[in-house]
Amino acid sequence: MPRFIKDRSKAKGEAPGSLIFIGNQKLDTPLIHLIQYNTEGLNEYDFDTIEEAFQAIRPGMVNWINVDGIHDSELLQKIGQLFSLPQLLLEDFINTDQYPRYEPGENYDALILKMIQQTDNSLLINAEQLSMVLGEHFILTLQEQPGDVFTPIRHRIRKQKGRLRSKNADYLAYALLDAVVENYNNLIENFGRRVEDIDDIIFQNNGNNLVSTIYKLKTELNFLRKSIRPFRDVAAQLLKSEETFFEPDNKQYLADLHGEVHQAIENIEFYMSLLSDQLNTHHTNIQNRQNEVMKVLTVFASIFIPLTFLAGIYGMNFKYFPELNYQFSYPAFWLASLSIVTVLLLYFKRKKWL
Repeated sequence: MPRFIKDRSKAKGEAPGSLIFIGNQKLDTPLIHLIQYNTEGLNEYDFDTIEEAFQAIRPGMVNWINVDGIHDSELLQKIGQLFSLPQLLLEDFINTDQYPRYEPGENYDALILKMIQQTDNSLLINAEQLSMVLGEHFILTLQEQPGDVFTPIRHRIRKQKGRLRSKNADYLAYALLDAVVENYNNLIENFGRRVEDIDDIIFQNNGNNLVSTIYKLKTELNFLRKSIRPFRDVAAQLLKSEETFFEPDNKQYLADLHGEVHQAIENIEFYMSLLSDQLNTHHTNIQNRQNEVMKVLTVFASIFIPLTFLAGIYGMNFKYFPELNYQFSYPAFWLASLSIVTVLLLYFKRKKWL
């Protein structure tokens, strides 16, 4: 299945709001985990059903419910009933190719974005859809599979570091979004180092695979741009929204988040432009080297053309050649040949062709 556009044929002809999973199923059974905390305590639970997690929500605490595995339409339907979410929003949650968006509601703020990860040293990156629902006392996050960029957030909650344990659910939502954007910038930084390393290879003779490397880098940067750029509008909408569960005191953090996303997109555009310049420079260097080879071959050809002319004349099979009877004909031939070569070399040197 292609990464840029996913197969939507399963949803063809279905009614709006139908919960048809679009994407690759990455988990057999959904996993439900609850982190519940305030300044005084911390609780963590694993549940088999979303009803159990919903019943465990305590108003006096921040409740973070994380669900890994969104392919189960029955689970999504129950989530919609418990948290009073509209059917069309649930349809967007289960569609892993959904365009990033922000949707405010009466009792929730819903966000859909892409969480990007690079699991090894290869250039290939993968994007996973992350859906988030922010309520008065809870945050619900829906992921395609276990493994995310939120490990530092969980560590800060458990070790009671920073402001998280003393803040409300909206600050946790900002922290999760900030972790996603920080991961964007880290990935872009890694790609940036690879792009800048190409400058040292361009002018070397061992850059035979350079075109392939540049093409792969441009493909992955395009994939990053496709996944990240829509989130800039989401961050701007969050910042401007007046009816939101984000408290006014935390709007400054959203402004900083919007700036980080904007910077990430600008860095992608810069490295895309730099890759194009590097590719043009590489092709120019190849052409220049070819021109140098052609210049050397042309000089040799120019030298041997008059010599070939002389050899052609005196190599003809006519019976009478007056010069053949002269005693010094052979030395004279060589003298004439060497004179022609010397004159041509001096001429080429004067013209700076050598």
